Amino acid sequence: MDVISLTQKLLSFNTINPPGNEAPLAEFTGELLAGNGFTVRYYDYARGRKHLIAEKGVNQHSNPLIFSGHFDTVPLGNMKWAYEPINGEITGDRIYGRGSSDMKSALAAMICASIELPSNEIPKDGIRLIFTAAEELGCQGIQQMVKDYNLPDNASAIVIGEPTGNVPAIAHKGAIYLNAIALGKTAHSSMPELGINAIYRAAHAISAIEAFSFNAEKDVLLGFPTINVGLFNGGMNINSVPDRAEFTIDIRTTTSVNHDELLDRLSQELGSETALEKLVDLKPVHTDEQDPFVQLVYKICLKEDVREPLPLALSYLTDGSVLQDYYGQIPTIILGPGQPEMAHKTDEFCYISKIEQAVSIYKNIILKWRN
Repeated sequence: MDVISLTQKLLSFNTINPPGNEAPLAEFTGELLAGNGFTVRYYDYARGRKHLIAEKGVNQHSNPLIFSGHFDTVPLGNMKWAYEPINGEITGDRIYGRGSSDMKSALAAMICASIELPSNEIPKDGIRLIFTAAEELGCQGIQQMVKDYNLPDNASAIVIGEPTGNVPAIAHKGAIYLNAIALGKTAHSSMPELGINAIYRAAHAISAIEAFSFNAEKDVLLGFPTINVGLFNGGMNINSVPDRAEFTIDIRTTTSVNHDELLDRLSQELGSETALEKLVDLKPVHTDEQDPFVQLVYKICLKEDVREPLPLALSYLTDGSVLQDYYGQIPTIILGPGQPEMAHKTDEFCYISKIEQAVSIYKNIILKWRN
């Protein structure tokens, strides 16, 4: 199977989230895999939105190798694209389109690597593909899968196909997303002493966030945790004292941060005038560099002439946060052909040579792990 043609086909499905509409792509992928000897199961996320798990050579006693990716993509943005964003236009060594780097090129490479191997070369514990809906806004899809469905819980290692330019990463930060609400009392703006200004309360809370100290040691790979206020909304009109204001908080954590303790301390510092609603709570991903799986992947990538400095850690979030925890902290690597700097960009592209290289890397991981 030609991985570039398959990448183009995957890009032709519009899975921009919202609304997602991943079901047609999930069904196309499932039919392709089922026709090549995989056992395929679908899991509903919402109307028109599906997850997919496909297995080959797996039984209840085996611990398969997992390849994980997501179907959904982010919106196109407000800037005009120079290339058609849905069809997968090719120019030179680049394939353009929303999701080309993040991360339909990796899905295509995983599919091709899995189905091109003869059945007698599948590792003794088999392989499992986990492709999810609803990843882009905080990994809600994979969280729903492990919460609502009786998923298989046997596995030996995980490869997450997020964009790394085929450089294997062994860690990424965790995330806590919060919605903060400050309430007040409305009044006419000519008599503000009769009201309580919720925007002022929110502003005091935001000032406390700007000065917030994590008191955390530097993580060797992930550095320091961070906090950011990204969205603010408050007030009704110019001549009223606002009685409600909301803002969002994005916290990125490291292995030196306890999420529960952090949330308790943040709540205390902001005080009772600001209520916190937790939207996302995902722990960091981390695998020891000396783990046999990591060393195997390093060796394979070096043979493919991947020469970036190692070890590599990432600042962005992946479904690995949920999967590594669900599977009992098994070795997890983030490794995909996409360009990380092109994710979510106008005129997003992926190098064709990187996609073809990813097929070779994934094949070798399948062949050499557990054999």
